[in-house]
Amino acid sequence: MVETEYYDLLEVSTTASADEIKKAFRKQAMKYHPDRNPGDKEAEQKFKQINEAYEVLKDEQKRAAYDRYGKNAFAGGGMGGGNPFGGGFDFNGGGFADVFNDIFSEFMGGNAGRQRSYSQRGSDLRYNLNITLEEAFNGVEKEIVIPTTKECETCHGHGTKDGKEPEVCPTCKGSGKVRTQQGGFFVFETTCPTCKGLGRVIKEPCSDCRGAGQVKINKKLKINIKAGIETNMRIRVAGEGMAGVHGGENGDLYVGIVVEPHKLYERHGDDLYTAIPISVSCAILGGTVEIPAIDGTKVKVEVPAGTQNDTLIKVKGQGMHLYDSERRGDLYVSAKVIIPTKLNAKQKELIEAFRAENKDDSCQPELKSFFDRIKDLFK
Repeated sequence: MVETEYYDLLEVSTTASADEIKKAFRKQAMKYHPDRNPGDKEAEQKFKQINEAYEVLKDEQKRAAYDRYGKNAFAGGGMGGGNPFGGGFDFNGGGFADVFNDIFSEFMGGNAGRQRSYSQRGSDLRYNLNITLEEAFNGVEKEIVIPTTKECETCHGHGTKDGKEPEVCPTCKGSGKVRTQQGGFFVFETTCPTCKGLGRVIKEPCSDCRGAGQVKINKKLKINIKAGIETNMRIRVAGEGMAGVHGGENGDLYVGIVVEPHKLYERHGDDLYTAIPISVSCAILGGTVEIPAIDGTKVKVEVPAGTQNDTLIKVKGQGMHLYDSERRGDLYVSAKVIIPTKLNAKQKELIEAFRAENKDDSCQPELKSFFDRIKDLFK
């Protein structure tokens, strides 16, 4: 289970380099800065989330903790408590200080006076789920167990011993940021060293959650998978991610689907492919072959007379369901002509008679015809 919310906010992969993360942060911060989006609450919230993500991902130690534990690695740090996963890292240093020299020349004023939102949305979770090809064809309901978090019942998510909201930080007045001016012109904004950017301080943490406001649990969920689903499709389960921090809304769960290989069929989009052995007589004279269908029934494959080895025979409407639809793709059957290795006297006599009747003395009729065409080019 890998939490990727911070990476998604900056629109980078989980393997992005420090330089790529820095460039992505600068781009997103310029886009959503409050001074460029006056009165836009969504942009303001996005700007805060982007800064929060960069605070972690720019630091190797914090990034490693996030990759392992998600935002819970920092939920209790700096507020007088720990977190439900142990450890904890502080947030000394600011996300703006190393990249905003070129941004604050454009944006003066900033948001130092604004009080930071104490509650935060929970992180999204990802879960990979393997299913069979038959389950992908029919659709299925699967039960999974995910490691996640829920609001601490003792402190009601506040992280305090008495269950009340923590006090506003006296240093930053609840903004989570402090500002310094250098050279009379440049203004740098950094994370508040007292509250570690949360805007609140916990003097006496809850004994059950150690100030995190949430506890670790394993949760059972039923996932409804629709017919026709394919590998790499994702199912979003709203509100089933990590619990919101200090009363914030829960994150979402994204279930990634992996359809396992099948013994008989290969899937290409909505079509199925398979191979069947046929006898020489069936290949020459034609016939009907019956094979198991993906829906559990039997499907008849009509083999045309004169079928060559590896010929693809199309059976319309016997493929996979289109996603969340009654329509179906097609089935393609590759004919594998099986040449007998031993003939009895009667069979050999009949083959000899066939060759004589056909006046075919060559073992390579197609090749001979090819060489004849080549010779014709030079006449």
